[in-house]
Amino acid sequence: MFEIRKNSMVTLTYDLYVDDENGRIIEHVPESQPLEFLYGAGVMLPEFELHLAGLREGENFTIKLNKNDAYGDVNADAIVELPIQFFLVDGKFNSELVKEGNMVPMMSSNGQRLNGLVLEVGNEIIKMDFNHPLAGEDLFFVGKILIVREASDEELNRYSSGGRCGCTHNCSHESNCQCDSDDSRSGCSC
Repeated sequence: MFEIRKNSMVTLTYDLYVDDENGRIIEHVPESQPLEFLYGAGVMLPEFELHLAGLREGENFTIKLNKNDAYGDVNADAIVELPIQFFLVDGKFNSELVKEGNMVPMMSSNGQRLNGLVLEVGNEIIKMDFNHPLAGEDLFFVGKILIVREASDEELNRYSSGGRCGCTHNCSHESNCQCDSDDSRSGCSC
């Protein structure tokens, strides 16, 4: 039986909780829509991958990541006030998109795609939070390894071609993923 190691294609299911198994459930990944990714490609949290090393098909896992091994502390510098002009399109403000509680896709001055949570909408200023939504949280995963196999040359090329994504899971935190294509998601919870 093949075990998880570098360049393994891993298919798994999991439930993700905040703090512990009795905490608030954040994400449910069922067998009907499992997460598939190339182990060791850097698309998952490093500590998450470390805990999966050596597991085999059919094995269950329980992983607790403290916030420092997940998305870190909330960074006060990632909460910013931006002039409303940043949000004008053809001179108009879209109040349906830019409203408190919405995630708004944006781009930094160097072209990096970011997602910001709208905290407050003022007449001249929009207060945004660019922290990962799970920053400051300890994460607890309970899951099962469904398939472990060697990656094909095509899969290895897809991950090494500069795209940061490659997993085929449609993340429920889609707006927080930092993917280079519409059909693959990573960087959210795992």
